[in-house]
Amino acid sequence: MKVHRNAKTTPAMRALIVQRIRQDHWPPAEAAAAAGISVRTTYKWLRRHRLGGRPALEDASSRPRRQPRRTAPAVTAAIVAARYERRTAWTIAVQLQVPRSTVAAILARVGLNRLARLTPPAPVVRYEWAHPGDLVHLDVKPLARIAGVGHRIHGDRRARVQGIGWEYAHVAVDDHSRVAYVEVLSDQTGATTAAFLRRTIAWFARRGVRILRV
Repeated sequence: MKVHRNAKTTPAMRALIVQRIRQDHWPPAEAAAAAGISVRTTYKWLRRHRLGGRPALEDASSRPRRQPRRTAPAVTAAIVAARYERRTAWTIAVQLQVPRSTVAAILARVGLNRLARLTPPAPVVRYEWAHPGDLVHLDVKPLARIAGVGHRIHGDRRARVQGIGWEYAHVAVDDHSRVAYVEVLSDQTGATTAAFLRRTIAWFARRGVRILRV
């Protein structure tokens, strides 16, 4: 139970007030003063106890009996279904033409306000060719050269290194085994790349792998 921070009484205190008046024969005004509440409030709890007993001293729900503007069950079901497709609240709101605040409230009510609470998606099965050498992927990655050290080491903020340039990592990856052959070369021209490919074919051949497609 979450008691309002400004509440004067709790269900236990209300039961004590009833006990003091009906069993211990305290005057209602005296019981009210001891609890720090009005005499009118004291009579309210006495009346509720008389009509419903101890359970009637609990806090009643503030939920309205009727909600004429409540979201239709079909819309709620559509929001939940879209959430299970891992769509965001904004996407669902635009798709169903429902205010985002309504979507967020419904998702919170059903416990789906966080994507982490959804069932994880099925793992993606990595495709691969059947045999080593059936297909080899080629790629080139530019790498900036690093020369010297920074000013935090040598203390000279005026120092500048001009024309450091680039190196290029040429990579060949076998699609079946994911084994890679890599060289760092000075450029990525056609002649350099073709020479790298010839060396790649020879490197795989020494390991018993014949490259069929590149």
